[in-house]
Amino acid sequence: MLPDTRQGEALLAIVDTGSFEQAAALLHISPSAISQRVAALEAAAGAPLLVRSRPCRPTAAGQRLVSYLRRSRLLEEEYLADLADQEGRPLSVPLAVNNDTLATWLLPELTPFLARENLLLDIALDDQDHTYNLLERGVALAAVSTEAQPMRGCTVQPLGVMRYRMLASPAFAARWFPGGLSREAARKAPLLVFDRKDMLQAVFLQRELGLPPGSYPCHYIPSSDAFLNAILLGLGYGMSPEQQYGGLLEQATLLDVAPGRHIDVALHWHSWRVQSPKLERLSAEVIAAARRRLTQAPTP
Repeated sequence: MLPDTRQGEALLAIVDTGSFEQAAALLHISPSAISQRVAALEAAAGAPLLVRSRPCRPTAAGQRLVSYLRRSRLLEEEYLADLADQEGRPLSVPLAVNNDTLATWLLPELTPFLARENLLLDIALDDQDHTYNLLERGVALAAVSTEAQPMRGCTVQPLGVMRYRMLASPAFAARWFPGGLSREAARKAPLLVFDRKDMLQAVFLQRELGLPPGSYPCHYIPSSDAFLNAILLGLGYGMSPEQQYGGLLEQATLLDVAPGRHIDVALHWHSWRVQSPKLERLSAEVIAAARRRLTQAPTP
């Protein structure tokens, strides 16, 4: 049985705001009305749709319904705009992307398309190893992820590779790595890590130096632009993608402290098989943009 429109709106509002009270404020109704709508929806579904935690989150059954509701809403809004034979209100498309993708190639490539198609982006940010979960939970309708296997009902397309190198400012390298990057030096030098989900630096140091996580000091800088700036300032050393540091190596503004050693992160585009026409065109644009800006195959 398809959900009543008001019940579906209530469920989405709770998932988006994290609570019944905030959802009620968003929809300009009482919290008891929100509760009644969700209760009726759960009774019709025959299963709990929400975990009543702080914040509220959808159950597995709720995730499937939330994904359906988001796709249904986008299709309906696009249909009504076409029916009115006018652009009307811009359509909002929820996407899950990683921070480095957002900070480098995605927006410059997509901006003309978004303006032409009258689309708004509603971006959820997470580590590239975790954006897939946002699609799975119904937070997004499409995602950039390292996951190569599609979710049920979805398709996946390879986007290309972002290559990361371990970088430092010349002054930082002279102070901490006068003899080059070594196990003993790395145990003392402050490392830059994006956040506690970021495993790039840990994987690199474990692979190259045999250093386990927790055996070296870390700064946590959860912003791609601020992360690169922290390297430039000499606050620490860390891994940055080629798309971000650009010509700074050639200019000797930054140094590669581990020449010839790097990590390649392969990215994929996940989207639902059944999409609105505009989301289909957005998917095609993202894939084309990535193939212009990313390396298309891992290289040794």
